[in-house]
Amino acid sequence: MADRPPMRPTRDPRVTLDDLVEVLLNKGAVLHLDLIVAVADIPLVGVSIRAAVAGMETMLEYGMMRHWDEATRAWAERSVARRALELREGEGVIRTMSGGHLLKGDVYKGWRPGTVHLTDQRLVVLRDEPREILWQTELTAVRGVRLVPERTVGGEERLRVEVTPAGGGPELLSARAPEELHDLLTRACAGRLAPALPHGPVPDGDPPLAQGQLWFQEPRRSGPVWRGGQARLTADRLVWKSPVDSRPALVLPTADVTGVRRLPGYGPAGEGSVLAVDTTADGEVRLAADDPVAWEQRLNAASPVAAVG
Repeated sequence: MADRPPMRPTRDPRVTLDDLVEVLLNKGAVLHLDLIVAVADIPLVGVSIRAAVAGMETMLEYGMMRHWDEATRAWAERSVARRALELREGEGVIRTMSGGHLLKGDVYKGWRPGTVHLTDQRLVVLRDEPREILWQTELTAVRGVRLVPERTVGGEERLRVEVTPAGGGPELLSARAPEELHDLLTRACAGRLAPALPHGPVPDGDPPLAQGQLWFQEPRRSGPVWRGGQARLTADRLVWKSPVDSRPALVLPTADVTGVRRLPGYGPAGEGSVLAVDTTADGEVRLAADDPVAWEQRLNAASPVAAVG
């Protein structure tokens, strides 16, 4: 086979620098580069580059900055939200993610895509082009927050965030990470929610050793998925349940736990939040917690095998 001619740079005279900047900001570009530096036909240095280049709004919308440290990511999110929302004096950004709002009219009903901005004062769904606030509410007006499943036209079941403001009916929001948005919004509105709507601990007859928010990495055919929910640890077992499930998704006897350890890297609750629970029956079970050190100690103490070891 004849050697292929070397690749050479080309230039379209109709493309301007403004066109390039617009593509990078709105859509982004992925760069794959493999380079070998050779001297006298002897390869000396290899360079392999995989890079994504896009505008900050695009990066944050698609969650491409998860490996940044918390301070840098928070600074970037605040900067983007400040330009988009015109933040009030003293208003801070909690989370920004892609999402949408379900418009329910007398004639038309449909999803309007945009970006969900949660600040310490309000919840806003903003459309970028043309710039428009699709829906917003003050956090002081929120009286109910819950996750609800919705079956799409294609038959897929997705979680939505239902928000009920004071004096109005429930509004349905979509989000790239609905469970995370639900948890953050519930915390931001703590003390103001109606008592019947927030999900509580998983019922259990035994006195709890610990209970609270945990994420469970649920195995699925398409790959593991992190889900947020409530956990309850007793002397006999650990029970985890999502607020949208009719029954617990995880019931783990403490007698089956052989050890608990923290894993490096990022999880749903930030860096170092993932716990690997070794079991005799199910292999490794992964959880994530806002306070991973405390949960690690509780689980190890509750396990007869881990406590002896």
